[in-house]
Amino acid sequence: MFVERTFDPTLYAAPLFLLAIGIEYKVLQKQRQSERSVRGYERRDAVASVAMGLVSLLPVGLLLHMQFVLAQWLWPHRVTDLGEGVLGWIVAMIGWDFMYYWLHRFEHESRVLWAAHVNHHSSEYYNLATALRQPWTPWLTLLMFPPLALVGVRPGLIIAAGGFNLIYQFWIHTEAIDRMPRWFEWVFNTPSHHRVHHGANEKYLDSNYAGILIVWDKLFGSFVPEQEPVRYGLTTNIETYNLWTIAFHEYVAIARDVRQASSWRVRFKRVFAGPGYKPELSD
Repeated sequence: MFVERTFDPTLYAAPLFLLAIGIEYKVLQKQRQSERSVRGYERRDAVASVAMGLVSLLPVGLLLHMQFVLAQWLWPHRVTDLGEGVLGWIVAMIGWDFMYYWLHRFEHESRVLWAAHVNHHSSEYYNLATALRQPWTPWLTLLMFPPLALVGVRPGLIIAAGGFNLIYQFWIHTEAIDRMPRWFEWVFNTPSHHRVHHGANEKYLDSNYAGILIVWDKLFGSFVPEQEPVRYGLTTNIETYNLWTIAFHEYVAIARDVRQASSWRVRFKRVFAGPGYKPELSD
């Protein structure tokens, strides 16, 4: 079996994340004083977001290890070995980003997957601390990323590509940056594009799933530009800073709805249909 060391760049970036949060806090304060329409920070919300990120290190670290093990298991069945040069890195980064787009989209289109992801959307604020409000149960990652080994991406590069993708997504969680240059906005995910993704406005729901490249959304019909002011949070906000509620409230809601369902058909849909599913008379 192919064996190599893993490298997760997010572990090295973590101190910079905290420094950036402090800088952004000051910047947003000044912008609010200049009457720019930004929400800024709320202390309890930011503390909850950072705490969610810290706790996520354990389950996500375990899942990363399992991804690596699965990628090693698939490695002998690869079609080629892309190595660790430029080509290997390019395929790793683009391949990971492509798979992330579909992972992220699936998480919004199936309720049981949404239950694992919803905590990231639960803040009514949008700042760099929100970026750290990471899921505790992103189990679908086990299925999405290890198969990159089959096209020749080395297992260690799969893990590293995921780390760099996450680092990129950190800086786009901000109101401090309005728009980037037009060419950049056309190709890459930006604060403007990702603000839309975090919007509870009806026209913004289930859009802009991209990690790094916004071109995936444009190719697959899920792109929505930022137009009206964004209302952050959920369509029905949970109004709590309790970490356990933030992390597991949707699982609890699924269990309640399954218990109350009138048929097995409805029970199945309560789990696997979209988050907005409501039983009809035909169900």
